[in-house]
Amino acid sequence: MVDHNLIADIGFDEAEADALIRTQLGDQVADGDMDALLGGEVQQNLRRGRILQGRIVGKAGDDAVIDVGLKSEGLVNKNEFDNYDSLKMGDTVEVLLEDLEDETGIIKLSKRKADRIRGWERILESNNEGDIIEGKATRKIKGGLLVDIGVPVFLPASQVDIRRPSDIGVYIGKMIRAEILKIDEERRNIVISRRKLIERERNEKKDKLMESISEGDSIKGTVTNIADFGVFVDLGGIDGLLHITDMSWGRVNHPSEICKVAEELEVKILKIDREKEKIALGLKQMQPSPWDKIEERFPLNSRIKGKVVSLVSYGSFIELDDGIEGLVHISEMSWTKRINHPSELVEVGEEIEVIVLDINPEKHEISLGIKQTEVNPWELVSERYPPGTIIEGQVRNLTNYGAFIEIEPGIDGLLHVSDMSWTEKISHANEKFQKSETVECVVLEIDQDKQRVGLGIKQLAEDPWDTAIPEAYKPGMVVHGTVTKITNFGVFVELEDGLEGLLHISELSDEKVEDPQDIVKPDEKVDVKILRVDTADRKIGLSLKRAKWGEGEGPQDDVQAQDDSGRDDPDAPTRGGMDDHGALGTDKIEL
Repeated sequence: MVDHNLIADIGFDEAEADALIRTQLGDQVADGDMDALLGGEVQQNLRRGRILQGRIVGKAGDDAVIDVGLKSEGLVNKNEFDNYDSLKMGDTVEVLLEDLEDETGIIKLSKRKADRIRGWERILESNNEGDIIEGKATRKIKGGLLVDIGVPVFLPASQVDIRRPSDIGVYIGKMIRAEILKIDEERRNIVISRRKLIERERNEKKDKLMESISEGDSIKGTVTNIADFGVFVDLGGIDGLLHITDMSWGRVNHPSEICKVAEELEVKILKIDREKEKIALGLKQMQPSPWDKIEERFPLNSRIKGKVVSLVSYGSFIELDDGIEGLVHISEMSWTKRINHPSELVEVGEEIEVIVLDINPEKHEISLGIKQTEVNPWELVSERYPPGTIIEGQVRNLTNYGAFIEIEPGIDGLLHVSDMSWTEKISHANEKFQKSETVECVVLEIDQDKQRVGLGIKQLAEDPWDTAIPEAYKPGMVVHGTVTKITNFGVFVELEDGLEGLLHISELSDEKVEDPQDIVKPDEKVDVKILRVDTADRKIGLSLKRAKWGEGEGPQDDVQAQDDSGRDDPDAPTRGGMDDHGALGTDKIEL
């Protein structure tokens, strides 16, 4: 049904409205068709959110009084006008009807909102997604900027530039050219992207540039970014990389020493990867290379002076001339000293003498040596200490494979664990010696090329395996010993200081033994029979069960017992010989 109150608001009382409905429009209007009542004009004006044509009828304080043809006028604050001071009676303006009446009976109107709606309509009529627009950045909001293109549109922070700026606030007040990414008509929202426009324009320039350039060309560009490893240069649509190693023939600690952002450089195109769209640039290549004829300037084995410019863990860089540096590797610093870091021998800024060892012109590398400026003491070692020489030296270092003995300052010899004792099994040099202890050794061999001296202590005495041990320990003897070590394959028994024999698991008992500790314990005293003395491999094979047979606890026929002892053991070692641990096979054993 028709809202009679709305009709009354425009000057009709209830009775007049009913009469008008009945006499002129009949049932259709009576059913609520207000458009039929006044040709639709009044109904449109009465809807909240409609834009109305208004006429300035006066000013009241800071407000403009506007007549929109309704029962009462509306007020619009002067801040909603760009030209409030120049407004005069009779001027027409468009306003938005926000409410028919507030608590004071005044119609609530808004010119600003009407302008926004009209602006939005104009934008939709003239623009589509993908179009280029221009407007002023007005303020910063969460996540981006508002840009005024007639209506406020949203520019996300990620779309401001190709590289996101640290503070997007610097764009406020500036004109922005951007591409429309999305138009949401229902929510009246437009998202724009300056970044996409820049990328599009750069791609167009890039395609033209890639068609026109070649390797070896000289080209001008602008520095856009500086990193530790080099500089990015905008060549006009695409960035090329000027690596730090191609900035100068001399040493460059950081690219900022050579150029700065926004500086224009003329560079040479070194390499173009058209598939990956990468361009390598060179700045030093714009000048002649100081490496030309380098081998004539610095012949091999020549002695020259240079300045220490850098120290690294593996060596020292020496400047020989402008743009020419060589490396003294840490291994080329001293014949005898073990140098952990070059700073132990040289310091930055120091001038030193070096010998040219090698030159690689293609890689621009020169190998230098400091120790070569002195006599190599290793050339005299073989003369001073021929094999067989007995020396005294101090223990400098102990390892699991031997002890380093100082023969003279800077010259060490290695006393290997295998050369410490004829009989003892030594797993670490600290079992026999202590650091700084003085020991007597014999020189075994000298390798001048590898700068190694082999030393021995056991060679100072006669090898007991030659005569002493075979005479003292003969197969068939029952001897007394102490269990020193138990393994899964058997038991080691110490027969005397430094001399051990192996009691294989198969020789522990007549019964099959799963764990040797079921039979013997560490440090236990046992009587064992000697099965074999192998002087070549320096091993003695023992048997516990055969020693007990002699006491009447088992078979008396040793040979027959040996044949039986391993038959039901599928894991028994090869019969008829001693295995790697000194254990004996059980088929044929001669006692």
